[in-house]
Amino acid sequence: MFTHKMWDDDELSKMVDGGVPFAMLTDAGGKVGSAYGIYDEAAGVENRGRFLIDPDGVIQGYEVLTPPVGRNVLETIRQIQAFQLIRETEGGEATPSGWKPGKKTLKPGIDLVGKVWKEWDTSMAFDD
Repeated sequence: MFTHKMWDDDELSKMVDGGVPFAMLTDAGGKVGSAYGIYDEAAGVENRGRFLIDPDGVIQGYEVLTPPVGRNVLETIRQIQAFQLIRETEGGEATPSGWKPGKKTLKPGIDLVGKVWKEWDTSMAFDD
């Protein structure tokens, strides 16, 4: 818990204004990590994982990386925003790769099948 606070105060808050807007988990005994399949029992540590869980308790997204590979906090926030939009529209909109709030969404349906490439703006995937 204290390591996370120091990391947020001294590092993350310099990368993301105000630090990360969610709690980080400390799992000293490995119970949560074991439940999610990221606990390395032999080493006594967990691989770094993040799980996006909706208000109904359903895992909507996850990423597990070994310690040498960093994660992208801004991408995590972008994905949370996308999942929130999908939930708000009850699946009436879909967010293409690289979507950000205010950008074009897709309307799921039979008319989109085989035509996503016509609707998808490639600049969205690489937009800063």
